[in-house]
Amino acid sequence: MDLTFSPEEEAFRAEVRSFIAENLLDSMKEKGYRAYSPPKEIMDWHRVLHKRGWVAPLWPKEYGGTGWSLTQRYIFNDECARAEAPELLPFGITMVGPVIYTFGNTEQKKKYLPRILSGDDWWCQGYSEPGAGSDLAGLKTRAVREGDHYVVNGQKTWTTLGQYADWIFCLVRTDPNVKQQEGISFLLIDMKTPGITVKPIIVLGGEHEVNEVFFDNVKVPVENRVGEENKGWTYAKFLLVHERSNVAGVARSKKATERLRQIAAAESVDGVPLVATDEFARKIAELEIDLMALEFTELRALAAEASGKKVGPESSLLKIKGSEIQQRITELTLEAIGYYGYPNDRALGENEYSVGPDYAFGQAGHYFNMRKASIYGGSNEIQRNIIAKAVLGL
Repeated sequence: MDLTFSPEEEAFRAEVRSFIAENLLDSMKEKGYRAYSPPKEIMDWHRVLHKRGWVAPLWPKEYGGTGWSLTQRYIFNDECARAEAPELLPFGITMVGPVIYTFGNTEQKKKYLPRILSGDDWWCQGYSEPGAGSDLAGLKTRAVREGDHYVVNGQKTWTTLGQYADWIFCLVRTDPNVKQQEGISFLLIDMKTPGITVKPIIVLGGEHEVNEVFFDNVKVPVENRVGEENKGWTYAKFLLVHERSNVAGVARSKKATERLRQIAAAESVDGVPLVATDEFARKIAELEIDLMALEFTELRALAAEASGKKVGPESSLLKIKGSEIQQRITELTLEAIGYYGYPNDRALGENEYSVGPDYAFGQAGHYFNMRKASIYGGSNEIQRNIIAKAVLGL
């Protein structure tokens, strides 16, 4: 595997870097303690990229993609992370969009894809339920067909940013009398449909990021079903491969590690910068080594994909190590900040005024929030089972 970039690729990097410098406002920049940037900043940057034609690097060019090589996509993601550009919401661009252009019909492609690209429609994900998280096939939300509509009843949970969403893509049970995976369909549901209720779940950081979504006799046109009835599990697995690969977050973790080093250099123990102490220096070094190994693994997966191979169990490996590294970064950041971590988290409502350095702001909430990273997209325990079966033949 050749890890050097060609002159053409370096020229592309310069083009991306120049574009970001000219178009990314300070107000848009990602803050290291937040799981998501505020909606306005995310969508402002989304529209900037859409105007340039760069909002969907993963998509085929015929549907509005960039036509970039895998290496160009890697460079673009790396430069966005370096500049602390907001990370675009994955639910439309990365998740449901590829499902629609791969398995949807012509009318669905015409209706939904342009509005996903433009940002006119905000999507959320309706997968997890109170009794069906990692065991997603155990979902209970029912969709009963009545003429040209399905009537949907049930509940979804942990619906990220669903309070802003225009649409939700849902897995629903359309046949309860067959094997679990064989009775699921994939529906696109307008969030304004009567019978949908969104209730907030406030996370430990004090933020309203996730929700419960209830469906009470919600009528969904049959034309909103993607693909065949009872074949939704196939489309769900396709989507999860994209989600898990995206979760690796190598470029973002590299930036966060750089920020961690800066914090550790500012904090001290007995007059010695924390970053220079043997114990903490070892922890950062181990983190950076693991992150480098993850980056090489991601590059190998990209090289394999570029040669025509499909992404398989590699996505599970990227998900496991990527999420664990993200959690370790927040753990070490909180360790470096020490007792300023909790009281300086205004989201917890403990103090009217901030305490300690500015970089301590919100870090406790971010630490709490990142506990979920090893669960969403299929828990890491499930991913290890996938690797054991698909790679080791156990």
